Amino acid sequence: MKVLITGGAGFIGSTIASACLDNGIDVVILDDLSTGRTEFVEGRTWYRGDIADGDLIDRIFAEHPDIHASIGCAAKIVVPESVADPLFYYTENVAKGLALLGHLNRNGCERFLFSSSAAIYEAGQGITETAPLNPMSPYARTKAHFENALEDIAAGTPLRAISLRYFNPIGCDPKLRSGLQVMQPTHALGVLIDAFHAGRPFPVTGTDWETRDGTGIRDYVHVHDLARAHIAAVRRFDTITSNDADAAAPYRVINLGSGTGTTVFELIKAFENVTGRALATETVGRRPGDNAGAYPDITLAGELLGWEPALSVEQGISDSLAWFARRPLVLTEGSEE
Repeated sequence: MKVLITGGAGFIGSTIASACLDNGIDVVILDDLSTGRTEFVEGRTWYRGDIADGDLIDRIFAEHPDIHASIGCAAKIVVPESVADPLFYYTENVAKGLALLGHLNRNGCERFLFSSSAAIYEAGQGITETAPLNPMSPYARTKAHFENALEDIAAGTPLRAISLRYFNPIGCDPKLRSGLQVMQPTHALGVLIDAFHAGRPFPVTGTDWETRDGTGIRDYVHVHDLARAHIAAVRRFDTITSNDADAAAPYRVINLGSGTGTTVFELIKAFENVTGRALATETVGRRPGDNAGAYPDITLAGELLGWEPALSVEQGISDSLAWFARRPLVLTEGSEE
C-alpha cells in the first residue's frame, strides 16, 4: 500500500509518515516547506510544492499510480495568526484544500483522510461527534468550512472522506526522527517546558473553573497514537466509508483523544513525576476568551478503528523533553522552517 501525505514534512505529517514506513506502508510526501522541515523528509520520496498546484499533483500520480489514499495534513494552525490574517487562512486551508480535492478527483484518488481539529466543537467534556459546533477562531472556522465541503463533495462525487478530529498532540516520533519544529510553542506543555528550563514560574490561568480541580481542562494525545489512528483509518477505509446507498456513508467523522482530558494541575503533577522535580507555579486570573476547556468522547474510534490511546500524558511529556534536548542536533539552523 502507498499513501500520499500532504504536509508530510511537518510535526504530525512526518510522524504519520514514519509510522507508515515502520508498518509497511510506502509514502509519497508533498510539502511546500512553509512550516515543514527538510530534515523530516530526508531519505523519503517527496515533492516540494503547493497542494493547489494541479500540474504537480498530476505528475505525482503519473509517477505513483499506485497511491491508495491521500492524507491531508497541510494546513496553517496558529490561532493568533488566523485572527490577524484571516484571508491568508481561508486561502491556505479552504481554497487550496478544495483545489487539492479537485486534483485528487481528476487523478482517480477516491480516499481522503483529513487531519481536522476538535477546536470546531462547542466547549464541553465528553464531546461526541454529533455535538454542536462552535468554532471560535478563523483557524477553527476554516476547519469547519472545509469539513462541510468534504461532506458535500463526498455526497456528489466518487470521493470518500474521513475527518479525524483531535485537540493537542504532544510527544514526538518514538525514534526521535521528528518532533515539534516550532522553537517557541504557545500551547500549555510547550510553555511549561520553557518555564522549567528557564527556572521561572508556570502561570496557572484560573483556579475557579467548573472542572474536577478548578483548573482548565484540555485534551492531550501522543502524536504517535494519532499516527496509529491514521494508519488504522487508511487500512479500514473501505469498511468505514462507501458510496453504496445501502452501506456506510461516504463521509465519516471520528474523534481522537484521551477520552478523559487533563487539567492544568494534573499536567503539572505529571510533569513533576517525569522530571522528579517540583515545578514553580503562580496563579493568575482567567485570560480573555478562555473557557473551562474540552475533551472528546472516543467511543467511535474504538468501534470503527479498533483504536484507543496507548501512550500516557507522562510518556508524551517524557518524549517532548527528549525531543527538546535532541532538536538542536536534528534541525539545521537557517534551513526552511
